Amino acid sequence: MANGSSAIVQKLWNYCNILRDDGLSYGDYVEQLTFLLFLKMADEKKQIDTKHAPAIPGDYDWQSLVDLEGEALEIHYRKTLENLGKQRGMLGIIFRKAQNKIQDPAKLRRLIADLIDRENWISLDVDVKGDAYEGLLEKNAADVKGGAGQYFTPRALIRAIVDVMRPAPGQTIHDPACGTGGFLLAAHDYVSQHNSLDKNQKRQLKIEALSGVEIVDAAARLCVMNLYLHGIGGDDSPIQGGTDSLASAPSTNYEMVLTNPPFGKKSSITIVNEEGEQARETLTYLRDDFWATTSNKQLNFLQHVKSLLKIHGRAAIVVPDNVLFEGGAGETVRKKLLHECEVHTLLRLPTGIFYAQGVKANVLFFDRKPASETPWTKTLWIYDFRTNQHFTLKTNSLQRSDLDDFVACYHPENRHERKETDRFKCFAYEDLLKRDKVNLDIFWLKDESLEDSANLPDPDVIAAEIAEDLEAALDQFSQIAADLKK
Repeated sequence: MANGSSAIVQKLWNYCNILRDDGLSYGDYVEQLTFLLFLKMADEKKQIDTKHAPAIPGDYDWQSLVDLEGEALEIHYRKTLENLGKQRGMLGIIFRKAQNKIQDPAKLRRLIADLIDRENWISLDVDVKGDAYEGLLEKNAADVKGGAGQYFTPRALIRAIVDVMRPAPGQTIHDPACGTGGFLLAAHDYVSQHNSLDKNQKRQLKIEALSGVEIVDAAARLCVMNLYLHGIGGDDSPIQGGTDSLASAPSTNYEMVLTNPPFGKKSSITIVNEEGEQARETLTYLRDDFWATTSNKQLNFLQHVKSLLKIHGRAAIVVPDNVLFEGGAGETVRKKLLHECEVHTLLRLPTGIFYAQGVKANVLFFDRKPASETPWTKTLWIYDFRTNQHFTLKTNSLQRSDLDDFVACYHPENRHERKETDRFKCFAYEDLLKRDKVNLDIFWLKDESLEDSANLPDPDVIAAEIAEDLEAALDQFSQIAADLKK
């Protein structure tokens, strides 16, 4: 992160520590910053270019807040959030169901007048603003209690995925579970940095190329603000907030889909039963475009991503291990995917890289193809980045350079010219079909820590990996217990 952006992050973050004494969480703080930063930047833009500034009603603009203090400020801020949440487009997404979480008017006044109003945000370089906000989102994701980590994919992993996918000018790129917008931002940066874009291509990249869906309002507003600070999007939001991607078949298809769907195996909704108690009810999606009907959220997202793609469209999706080996609907989905799409690459990810605990994940790369009697998948290449790899979020976090070998092996210039290495092996379609339940959970490297105690990783790494395994097991037992109660 550049010095300018890191200084701003530190400045804003230091004030967060003061507000935490009032019981405000990291997530609440970033959310309040989002509301106030957007209003301040809209005010700055209005003074420079009235025509292209966000249309904020005069009674609820930045100046209406700056002029107030005490109880009058707290009351007006609450009314501002409520009224802006009723607006259309980007305003409506950012302020949907917004609430004031800063109960002390003096501290709200200080945040508005001393921290945000003193900075001219429009004049700051897009990279500085964007990096500063990304820095806040990463700090928020690292807050274990807040649970925001499930909406934040490690940026090093995202950059490696985008580097091998190579989005191009004019392409449409979609993320059906966009969280805070990491994939969309990385795709935007890749296209703009690797191409000399003309005026029309720049406009298409800013307004039309990128889109996403996020079911959680709080994450959607962070995503929209993240894109806005990076200069992406127009008056209409590129993100659909509060919408369930899986609810219906897509009406639009895309050249590229990049996504890390939410962790958690089963789709469910909260209901209030006859006794007035809250209960979780399994949610099953009945869609004609799906190969199998299942409550497994990850399998549903995999099927949904296939439906989102245009013919010859390309996808990279993060999936947990169960998608690779689960029987029943899982076997059906894998067979259909291998037949109807070209499933060409699988990246096995190490533990300890995600903020959400207990995650054993992979990245599946495939291209959608036209209908065919013969299977499109001929060979699946698997890169084992898990065996003998040990990462932790704090002491040994994943860096983009850790994935250099994978990117080189992937050979994005022409993936038909790949070569096998110790970590990168190919498996023929016929051999995959012969495996029990078409199981794609394949390893071949020996785990050194099992053979020689001298090769054991540091105790904190071992402890973190044990904790992740226990978290995953506990989650599975919780789901089984919930199912048995029905």
